[in-house]
Amino acid sequence: MSGKQPTPAPLSPAVMKVGIGLSLVLVVVAGGAFYYASRAAHRDGQANAQNGTTVTIAGRACDPQELTVPAGRRTFNIVNKSDRAVEWEILDGVMVVEERENIAPGFTQTLTARLEPGDYEITCGLLSNPRGKLHVTPSAEAEAASAAPTLTAFIGGLAEYKVYLAGETRAFVSAASALTDAIKAGKLDEAKALYQPSRTAYAHLGPVAGPLSDLDTALAARANDYEKKEADPAFGGLHRIEYGLFAQNSLDGLAPVADKLNADASALSERIHDLRVSPDHMLSGAASVLQRFASTGKDTEEERYAHTDLATFSATLDGVRRVTDLMRPGAIKANAAIYQLIDKDFADLTAALDAHRSGNGFAGYESISDADKSALKAKASALAADISKLVDGLGVSG
Repeated sequence: MSGKQPTPAPLSPAVMKVGIGLSLVLVVVAGGAFYYASRAAHRDGQANAQNGTTVTIAGRACDPQELTVPAGRRTFNIVNKSDRAVEWEILDGVMVVEERENIAPGFTQTLTARLEPGDYEITCGLLSNPRGKLHVTPSAEAEAASAAPTLTAFIGGLAEYKVYLAGETRAFVSAASALTDAIKAGKLDEAKALYQPSRTAYAHLGPVAGPLSDLDTALAARANDYEKKEADPAFGGLHRIEYGLFAQNSLDGLAPVADKLNADASALSERIHDLRVSPDHMLSGAASVLQRFASTGKDTEEERYAHTDLATFSATLDGVRRVTDLMRPGAIKANAAIYQLIDKDFADLTAALDAHRSGNGFAGYESISDADKSALKAKASALAADISKLVDGLGVSG
């Protein structure tokens, strides 16, 4: 066809004012939703904090560095007096019992965990900092909880989840191997294309990252977890590769990082095979990975170099949904009402996420507004909170 196309008539000032007004309304609504969720979380935190144990992170240590609490559900108030965002974890060997990430300097976050008698370690900021000690003594509360329902109602779901984990682990090992081959062959563009499949496969495993904390650190720790950030020699895994591919646009120095990724992926496969899963750990892990996304800031985003946060979070949500679906037959008998809330949370969060689809994937995370990011985080936090309530109501232990 030839000839000029007709020029569209310019929008009238009245129409432009209406459009701007609607945009402002959407921003206010999204901001209001996030504010409401934040205030609700704040009120819950204040209530829990009244009987909580305070731990302060400053410099390279916790204060106190060693503490003792009775077994049962215990609340901790984590105060960050350091100069960077930190995380605080309770560790049983290599297993993360509970954690709070991205605690901003000068801020306090509360954490509630159900603790069995025994000795645990606590992290105190950077991965290189000395760990503290947490001693949990026997209590009547813990003895009463030991009479929890049996796992009989969950046997089918647990078995199916093990099959799911095995399949997703194989997918991750295969994707990591392909990514390594491209890096070592000097194929930058191919390596960039193969990065996200590795992240997607690993994100599906998010709910079981807790029992595998040492490998999770090696595979997916972010630069801000290290003292020298991107320049730290210990910074490795997927995000070191992401940094090289997308921030430096280079393969320099990535071959040994990729080899280590492959070795860690193989070790993960062996650990997943032997992993013992339980309903409370699965659901707590699912809530934890959602809260991890909800608590990210501008300097703590997962995919800050490739900007594929939405694609990775979509995969995380798929992994969380698999957990809640498989636990449903047993858990819904204990708390049907909370599952109605969880289903609504999933629908709301999925709709908000789908609004940012682009082609076969998602828009770059840097391209969406702060209001939209806040709305996604608020919905993720709401889902995490309701899954946590389900765990509290189950009373089932592994």
